Amino acid sequence: MDELAWYRDILQAIVHQYAQFTPSHGQIEALAICDIPSDNYLLIDTGWDNTGRVHAVVFHLRLVGDEIWLEVDGTTPGIAQELLEHGVEKEDIILGFYRPERRKIVDFSLA
Repeated sequence: MDELAWYRDILQAIVHQYAQFTPSHGQIEALAICDIPSDNYLLIDTGWDNTGRVHAVVFHLRLVGDEIWLEVDGTTPGIAQELLEHGVEKEDIILGFYRPERRKIVDFSLA
């Protein structure tokens, strides 16, 4: 299996794994979105809770070239850690939610 196909499999597995968990409050559904042609992988919470409408991107991952970009990550301990546990090299993980000049202080690729 080539690296890109392997990354797609990993990203889909992570999205579907997290989609199994739903918040304990309100009527909220976790939506797993895997758009393979554009290589965008998202988890979105949608529904209602006691404060009103919920529509939030929990995380958004993208494949850009041969790198995995984390555009949004609202998980703990973080999707980057999940990727490392799946065997993805740090050099292939871009923390896109950090400004480019701040990426120098983290232990991942600068892009």
